[in-house]
Amino acid sequence: MDLKQSIEGLFTRAGFNDDDRAVYEEFKTALRTGEIRSAERDADGNWHANTWVKQGILLGFRMGKMVEMSQPTETLQFFDKDTFPLRPMTLEDRVRIVIGGSAIRDGSYVAPSVVVVPPAYINVGAYVDEGTMVDSHALVGSCAQIGKRVHLSAAAQIGGVLEPAGALPVIIEDDVLVGGNTGVYEGTIVREKAVLASGVILTRSTPLFDIPNSRIIKSDGDKPLEVPAGAVVVQGSREISTGFGKENGLSIYCPIIVKYRDEKTDASTKLEDYLR
Repeated sequence: MDLKQSIEGLFTRAGFNDDDRAVYEEFKTALRTGEIRSAERDADGNWHANTWVKQGILLGFRMGKMVEMSQPTETLQFFDKDTFPLRPMTLEDRVRIVIGGSAIRDGSYVAPSVVVVPPAYINVGAYVDEGTMVDSHALVGSCAQIGKRVHLSAAAQIGGVLEPAGALPVIIEDDVLVGGNTGVYEGTIVREKAVLASGVILTRSTPLFDIPNSRIIKSDGDKPLEVPAGAVVVQGSREISTGFGKENGLSIYCPIIVKYRDEKTDASTKLEDYLR
């Protein structure tokens, strides 16, 4: 029986034995090495959640037992499921983890040449590809998929989507710049080379106003909000046109595409290369 069938079978079970735990550990190792991932892009550029992989992660929570994970000599104490310790790391992984208190949970894939600046957190099921920088106070949520050469700036929050198992997690494609204090949630897809300016918030229910193309981009039914490739998104506002909001001159937040990436944008984002 292959790993997928084994996980799907265990997911419907209530009790677990040592052999079941061995299957789970094999599954977690495959996640850690990038052999499997919680979402994948097909040849047409469409992203699909791997439901069975997310089921395997959820299985770990059911299978695990609460243990103390801190050392007796440590002042700070940590208690978590024994199925989700910190990811084992060595110098051979070629991941640059700057000293200062970041945490990478086991069951996540972190590629060679990734830079993690403290304090940052990468959760289970996440996939962080080559050349990406996870800056200070940045979060990579459970099952989030981060492409190559992405910069997650300070305090950027990439939300996790673990349940339901079939839901697409947040996707950040190659060469995207995510500005400081930016939040991307609820399975939003940010296509390659997009730039999210500081403070932008994107969710499934957030309409995105595309000024160059005179259109409003919204999530379509069960499909997530999708930021076009090369879009430069800033935070903006739109006035409330009726009722109490209009009477009091109120406005509501909205993200706005002000332009699409050009040589000037490339020059300003290239500065981060000197930090790698």
